[in-house]
Amino acid sequence: MATAHLIPCSFSLKHYKTQLFSDFIVVPRKSCFSTWVSQVQSRIHARKHFQLKSSNGHPLNAVSLQDSLAGQPLANDHSEPQEIEASVTASSEKVGSTLSITVVGASGDLAKKKIFPALFALYYEDCLPEDFTVFGYARTKLTDEELRNMISKTLTCRIDKKENCEDKMDQFLKRCFYHSGLYSSEEHFAELDSRLKEKEAGKVSNRLFYLSIPPNIFVEVAKCASLRASSATGWTRVIVEKPFGRDSESSGELTRSLKQYLREDQIFRIDHYLGKELVENLSVLRFSNLVFEPLWSRNYIRNVQFIFSEDFGTEGRGGYFDNYGIIRDIMQNHLLQILALFAMETPVSLDAEDIRNEKVKVLRSMQPLLLENVIVGQYKGHNKGYKSYPAYTDDPTVPKGSLTPTFATAALFINNARWDGVPFLMKAGKALHTKRAEIRVQFRHVPGNLYKRNFGTDLDKATNELVLRLQPDEAIYLKINNKVPGLGMRLDRSDLNLLYRSRYPTEIPDAYERLVLDAIEGERRLFIRSDELDAAWALFTPLLKELEEKKIVPELYPYGSRGPVGAHYLAAKYNVRWGDLSGEDS
Repeated sequence: MATAHLIPCSFSLKHYKTQLFSDFIVVPRKSCFSTWVSQVQSRIHARKHFQLKSSNGHPLNAVSLQDSLAGQPLANDHSEPQEIEASVTASSEKVGSTLSITVVGASGDLAKKKIFPALFALYYEDCLPEDFTVFGYARTKLTDEELRNMISKTLTCRIDKKENCEDKMDQFLKRCFYHSGLYSSEEHFAELDSRLKEKEAGKVSNRLFYLSIPPNIFVEVAKCASLRASSATGWTRVIVEKPFGRDSESSGELTRSLKQYLREDQIFRIDHYLGKELVENLSVLRFSNLVFEPLWSRNYIRNVQFIFSEDFGTEGRGGYFDNYGIIRDIMQNHLLQILALFAMETPVSLDAEDIRNEKVKVLRSMQPLLLENVIVGQYKGHNKGYKSYPAYTDDPTVPKGSLTPTFATAALFINNARWDGVPFLMKAGKALHTKRAEIRVQFRHVPGNLYKRNFGTDLDKATNELVLRLQPDEAIYLKINNKVPGLGMRLDRSDLNLLYRSRYPTEIPDAYERLVLDAIEGERRLFIRSDELDAAWALFTPLLKELEEKKIVPELYPYGSRGPVGAHYLAAKYNVRWGDLSGEDS
């Protein structure tokens, strides 16, 4: 009897693969994990002996029967592609497969505030298979019911879909269980394995482990999960949260240690900024609109700015933050990953490896950061009205006299034909005047502008600017020049604006929802590959060592201000004006 292929759901364009085979039908999914038996059955039966492979030889999406073997270390980087008949068997719930998700560090803030709500949202949207189980694992002693009470406080339903919300919550919580154990105990993970098998009831088991724990115990957990709690019949995957080390050396050691027990294709290094809606839309905007791609180069773009600011300090996590600082916490991962997506060449396809290959090329083309192209700052105490705001070093968990920067700005350059000479400016800071994350693309002046006298000496006001606001209030807008209605010739700068909340009134999925779903489906496009991580650290490690060895004192700036003055001097050095400080859209 022929076997149906299950086409996973997606929130975006990413799973509409066009590179498979001319005889294979790709079916968009109306609702997650729906079965399209009648449309693909005959084709699969006729071609059951050919193999589905991505461009690098890896199985595509969720078609791998077995990502791991139980009971032995898994250090190979590549898995053999499976024949489609076996692949379909593994991915189809019709033959009795089940999904087990284990959140390691279940009692922590990240798990409670982000991971469990994301899992519930996927369940609410029917994006999880019919047969799934969620386990929490941590050292804290809890019962199943206590876990359910804890996470129920953070679960919410879609604003635009309130029907059956309470019923859905109850059904989801009944699938949540808890197992207490040490992170370094193989015996305790073996007990977890027994409980997982009890819930899986002899079905083909696919297992996802989410490591919501400090990085110093990643390897211990990966070892115990691989040796004692891997699936013997389906795939096993592990999501690893940042930080991925503190520099090139520690990151490389972490990667080598993880690969003693896991293959590269089992490790999903998550950067939640890559799951944000506007970051997803960045490639669509560029590669599917003819008006943008010809402009995406040094010929038309004067500079690109990647801006991240928070209007609060390190309250509650000063001890953690002081060990990393703003450069490691934000710039080396979030902003650099977005930069690589922005600047990459057109990939061969939408396949994960093709996209990640292009990102690596960008990172390897960049010059290592120089101290002269970096400004660091630290917020100080400030009184505003009747309210007093503390300095960074006032936090009792922060060492007195700490030189850890809470603000940094940097100028980076890409040495290739497309971007030679274009400054890519990053700015990230805490305790600033506003909360925002955005990409700003400032275009060159119009040569021989006929209307330059209408702008006076400030030609920057005549410059077009494309802005992608990642948060809050997601939007894409293009600043253009136009004539003000009337008898005179007066020019005005206006926005062509796509405000998401107006155009798309439905609630935008959280980044964690998208990334957890991708990991379940085996889609690696938005996760970080090991060579990509190596290239990213190679850019920042020399700078970080120099800052620490020379004990560079950060420039102080008042809590709630626009940051240190040095940031403006660095921008002016490359004839750039920060777009977020113009007052037009702050």
